[in-house]
Amino acid sequence: MSEYPPGSPEDREMLAKMPTEKLLDYFFLQIRNLWRVDGLYFLEIEKRFGTEAATQIDTHVWEAMAVLEAKSLQKMFEISENPDVPTIMKLLRLTSWALDQPFKTINVSADKAVLSINRCRTQEARLKKGLGEFPCKNVRFGYLKAFAKTLNQNVEVNCLVCPPDKHPENLWCSWEFKLQR
Repeated sequence: MSEYPPGSPEDREMLAKMPTEKLLDYFFLQIRNLWRVDGLYFLEIEKRFGTEAATQIDTHVWEAMAVLEAKSLQKMFEISENPDVPTIMKLLRLTSWALDQPFKTINVSADKAVLSINRCRTQEARLKKGLGEFPCKNVRFGYLKAFAKTLNQNVEVNCLVCPPDKHPENLWCSWEFKLQR
């Protein structure tokens, strides 16, 4: 994948010896930890500079992350230029964001897909802490659009619903991906 493969040979050997279920648990724990760090950074920026500034920073960071993830996954899985919507959705499912979203549904056809998050850990954690809903629409839209456009400029991403939009109790956000002809 890269000039410098992740982990030392010893680390790779240690992980290769783990039972598959334990390795998967470990893998998902590390993804969860990535999201914990993201949340902790956001909360500290929000405390110091306010929600608007924290959201602007978060939007830029996640747009950059989307480009990095799209290019890395495209290379790792040897995906050709301008993949179709089903291929983009397969790669999106492999992102740290999507893997950390266990309560998602994805409906895919040849030229269109809809991704919906039915429960959101981030939003649920904020509500438990009494922080209120995070208006994440710009952050998530920037991430999903940058991810799709990095892979294929002809894919349009539309937000169907996302906070601060009003949403049903069993749906936090929903996104449409369409191939433009």
